[in-house]
Amino acid sequence: MSPASPPSPASPPSPASPPSPDELVGRLGRWSAGRGPLYVLLAARLRRLIDEGALPPGALLPPDRWLARALAVGRTTVVAAYETLRQEGRVVRRQGSGTRVAAAALTLEEPRVKETSNPLFLHLLEAPDDVILLSCAAPDRPPAELAEAYRGLVLPDGDLGYHPAGIGALRAAVAARYAARGVPTAPGQILVTTGAQQALSLLARLLVAPGDGVLVEAPTYPGALDLFREAAAVPLPVAVGPDGVDVAEAVRVMERHRPALAYVISRFQNPTGAVLPPLAGRRLVEAANALGVPLVDDEVLADLAFDAAAGWSPLSSYGEVIGVGSLSKVVWGGLRIGWVRGPAPLIARLARLKALHDLGCDVPSQLAAVRLLDGYGPLLADRLRAVRAGHDHLRAELARLLPSWSCAPATGGQTLWVRLPHGDGVSFAQLALRHGVAVLPGATTDALGGSVRRLRLHFLAAPEVLTEAVRRLAAAWAEYTPGPEAGREAGRAALRGITV
Repeated sequence: MSPASPPSPASPPSPASPPSPDELVGRLGRWSAGRGPLYVLLAARLRRLIDEGALPPGALLPPDRWLARALAVGRTTVVAAYETLRQEGRVVRRQGSGTRVAAAALTLEEPRVKETSNPLFLHLLEAPDDVILLSCAAPDRPPAELAEAYRGLVLPDGDLGYHPAGIGALRAAVAARYAARGVPTAPGQILVTTGAQQALSLLARLLVAPGDGVLVEAPTYPGALDLFREAAAVPLPVAVGPDGVDVAEAVRVMERHRPALAYVISRFQNPTGAVLPPLAGRRLVEAANALGVPLVDDEVLADLAFDAAAGWSPLSSYGEVIGVGSLSKVVWGGLRIGWVRGPAPLIARLARLKALHDLGCDVPSQLAAVRLLDGYGPLLADRLRAVRAGHDHLRAELARLLPSWSCAPATGGQTLWVRLPHGDGVSFAQLALRHGVAVLPGATTDALGGSVRRLRLHFLAAPEVLTEAVRRLAAAWAEYTPGPEAGREAGRAALRGITV
């Protein structure tokens, strides 16, 4: 059973619309961190959201029972928090009409753009504390090669330093990587970006208009879902199985809706770890090309195969595909170097759009990236040894301390896709936070409204950190008791504006 309310009708939200109940839970972040009773901490976080304008006047807050279930607390905690805010004049509570932000509440100007409620990002915005972040999958320390790559850099003389499409040397180095995999690529087909997230953001801004359909996998990378929501797109989710996205269904969706864009992760799919077989990949590419649907393949995790000897071909080897990659998973997230590979006319348009935003990535990082790509083989081998060891260690610890949880072994990537025997990931994630571990609930990754009993856990931390994280998760699980069926009905009622 999930506290998550059913998916809303597929229509673009208004820019200043209040968050849905599910989004509110995400925006609360690590609300329970700190000292004092839980109701005081919850009231403090809700107060901040009201004062910042994230909860505008008149916004309906979730019913007591629903929010208590979603946060894995007693109903009295939510009632006391709401009552505290009522006494402050920030909310109004009326029987039959629920709890709403007071019209007189002091707020900043309502935001004109949609902000993220994604716990993946919100955890990064919190002040450092003792919480182990298994929610954000990225290397927690840079390799020695990164410092070496910066040492002795010679910066270009007589160069303004503005290169919206990227410096020529890096564009050529990235193009050479595709050519080595059998995909001839010219430097003019490469755009250098500030990480893969900016690459996806630029593509969404260029290709997607409000109300357009976007084909997405279910589940998928939640950062991409955020970007498509910001673009006011209508998600067209297609289920992912053990062999990746359901290609037959994806083709039917493209034929029926002709989406503005199709976004897939064909290799070590995030979060499931699935790998799309070559024949299925070819069929997907050929169908998208025939229907005129731009197909974006997120290749950020593609290099992280535990069997380093196993070769692979990008989807772009089968036809016209827009590839997105970065150095964040092999090198370090703090090296904000990503790229887009696509037709030269598209890359030129993206470069003009990027120029509007930042005039180009910083040159020293690009020069360092050229050096790193030149010695990429040994660097990748070291990273693969580390991620494989982390994978084996995390699975062993889960089997030892949480044997009722199930997760298939991964063949690459950096996360495990865990299934809980009962309950739901959203409410358990709240309890896990109070035990000092941040995990990513599966429901936040799934536009179909599924994956409610799933968690995504990364295995990139040091062995002793993973051991401590599982110990804390086991303590949280021993305390966890899913709420009654009424919790789900309360979530549905919340969308109808009814107090339960």
